[in-house]
Amino acid sequence: MRVVVTDAEVTLADILTLRLAIDGPLAADSELVLRQRGTAVEHRLPLGATGAEARDATLALSLAPLPLSPGRWDTYLKQDGSRTRLRSVDPGFSLDHLDAYALSRRTLAYRAYRTRNGFLALKIDDAQPVAEVRAVWFREGRFEVTGLLAFTGLDDDESRHEARLALRRGGPDAELTSAATVQGVRFHAALSLCDVLAAAPEQPGIWEPTLEIDGLPAPLRLGSRLDDVNGKRRRLQYPAVRIDGVPIRPCYTADDELRIEVGG
Repeated sequence: MRVVVTDAEVTLADILTLRLAIDGPLAADSELVLRQRGTAVEHRLPLGATGAEARDATLALSLAPLPLSPGRWDTYLKQDGSRTRLRSVDPGFSLDHLDAYALSRRTLAYRAYRTRNGFLALKIDDAQPVAEVRAVWFREGRFEVTGLLAFTGLDDDESRHEARLALRRGGPDAELTSAATVQGVRFHAALSLCDVLAAAPEQPGIWEPTLEIDGLPAPLRLGSRLDDVNGKRRRLQYPAVRIDGVPIRPCYTADDELRIEVGG
């Protein structure tokens, strides 16, 4: 039986909603199988039968009760003793939806997406509070960054929160801080690159920025994960600026966390 996913989304309540185009009814024993890549761990969700004349089906499946762990999960339809990997024509991506999803406090973040080969899959990440970077640049001798506070539970309103941008590096240890602006869940922060050089003169190294916000228990790492660009370390190459002859540029780690690279 031909089955194609035409619409897939994980709602704010962590419910996977699917719309299927099918050329025959689903059997009473039909199941959605989630299989984790790299481990072969599987979990199954019963779907139930559809009407004999059905040419499409809409499903709503709660993911929260399942013991799903972070990683990527491929989806299969199982019925009548056989299974078929689910094809999808839905790109499964919306920045507005991802922003809204990230506003609530949660421990796991679920995302439905279409693989490069055209199949439906789920991406599951740990949802630690983070300062999600939307723009970063060097101008007028300053490092500036703007973005969204994700998974903190703060309200998206006009409330202002006292905050600081901190830059830290090791070997030898050095630290800088400056005031940051946080309004609701939006932030803007800037720091002088001259101060960065002065804090560790003639010492090349990698600086880690964090955002410290009054009322939150721990500093927030700056990263960029709420989009469809994975592997920013390879894909995003920022030009370096020179301050007193020293090259400085933003870069990302293998985990898509922002860093400031000073020196060659």
